[in-house]
Amino acid sequence: MLGNVLTAIVTPFREDESIDFDSFQRLARHLVDHGSDGVVVAGTTGESPTLTDRERLDLIGAAVDAVGGDATVVAGTGTYSTAHSVHLTEDARELDVDGLLVVTPYYNKPPQRGIVAHFEAIAEASDLPIVVYNIPSRVVINIEPDTITRLAQIPTVRAVKQANDDLEQARHIVDVGLDLYAGDDNLVLPFLELGGLGGVCVHTHVVGPQVAEQVRTYLSGDRERAREIDRELDPAYELLKIQTNPIPIKAALNLLGHGVGGHRLPIPPPTGDEIAAVRGCLERLGLLVAA
Repeated sequence: MLGNVLTAIVTPFREDESIDFDSFQRLARHLVDHGSDGVVVAGTTGESPTLTDRERLDLIGAAVDAVGGDATVVAGTGTYSTAHSVHLTEDARELDVDGLLVVTPYYNKPPQRGIVAHFEAIAEASDLPIVVYNIPSRVVINIEPDTITRLAQIPTVRAVKQANDDLEQARHIVDVGLDLYAGDDNLVLPFLELGGLGGVCVHTHVVGPQVAEQVRTYLSGDRERAREIDRELDPAYELLKIQTNPIPIKAALNLLGHGVGGHRLPIPPPTGDEIAAVRGCLERLGLLVAA
C-alpha cells in the first residue's frame, strides 16, 4: 500500500534551530533515490515533539513537493491528545499525503479501550490509510493483541509499525489482516519471516540500498541472501544503539556530508566519544574510509 521500505526522515536544523527546508528536501530526494519507497515525516526521528503545528505541516508539504508522485509521503499526526491528533490529521489531509502514522498516546497511559477510541476518532477525520505505531519502550504501554484485533475493524487502519520484538504479537498483526512493518530496524528480517512487508526504518538514511535489496531478495525467495545482508548490517544496528535516536543517525548523516545540523533540546548534541563510535560503525559499513 505505502511501500516496503519507508524512512522516518530526520528534521534538519540550522545553527539558530530553525528548520533547514532545503536540506530536508535534498535528503528526502536522496532517500527515495537510494532505496526508500517513501518517507515518514514528523515522527520521533523527526523530533516531532519539538515542532510547532505550522512547522510540522510545512515539513509535510515540503516532502510532498520534493518526492510526491515518485514516492509515498506519510504524515506523523499522532500526539497524546486525541483532539490535537484529529486537528493535525485534518490539516495533513489537505496536503496530498498518502497515509498517516499515528503513535499510541504517550505519557497519559490510557487503558486499551481509550486507545481504540483514540484511533476511531482520528479515522473519522480522514479517509487516509492509518499506520498504527506501537512503541511501548517510549510510550510505556503496549497495544495488546486483543486491541489490535479491534483496531483492525476500523476500515482505514491498514498497518502497524511494530517496535516490539514479541514475535507472537507481530504474527497476530498479520493474522488479523493488517500490514506489518518493523518499527525497530533489526526486526525487518524477523518480521519478513512472519509475513511482514518491510520496515519504517532509521538506518535507511545511510544503508537504504542494502535494506531495499534485503527486502526484495527475501520476498523474491532468496532468503539466504536476505540473511547475509542482515549480518552485513550489524554495524548499522549498533550505530543506532550508541545513543537515543536521532542523535546517532544525525551524527552519521553529518559525517557523510548531508548537513542536517543539530537538535532541539531536550535532545543534546553528540559527545566526541559518540561521534567516534558512529564513525567506527560507518567505517565498518564501508561508508567512510578509516582514518
